[in-house]
Amino acid sequence: MVVSGPIRVVVAKPGLDGHDRGAKVIARALRDAGMEVIYTGLHQTPEQIVGTAIQEDADAIGLSILSGAHNTLFARVLELLHERDAADIKVFGGGIIPEEDIPPLKEQGVAEIFTPGATTNEVVEWIRTHVGPVAA
Repeated sequence: MVVSGPIRVVVAKPGLDGHDRGAKVIARALRDAGMEVIYTGLHQTPEQIVGTAIQEDADAIGLSILSGAHNTLFARVLELLHERDAADIKVFGGGIIPEEDIPPLKEQGVAEIFTPGATTNEVVEWIRTHVGPVAA
């Protein structure tokens, strides 16, 4: 994928999790770093998230999950991206995700997982390196 113009990132809160402070902090940090951010709000289905990413011509999707449903929700987002010929959209995530769940998520195609303690600078730099023009 070759990114021209600002990197476009959909930040989403899938499932029933009602806590979005972390997602909003990441969205603000990405905007401050010059990226275009589309924040979908709370309680999004994987279908809504993928639909938004495709409609908005996103380069990446950032999923924030605190509910424990990360294995199911990440897998469904990845499946839908493949079904819609949009597997070039990178998926990364953050939230409360146990260390033992990270390797299987990455094997499924999640590009990166940020756990509590990750800084906004780490997220910004990862996106610039793995999604931006440098990554192409």
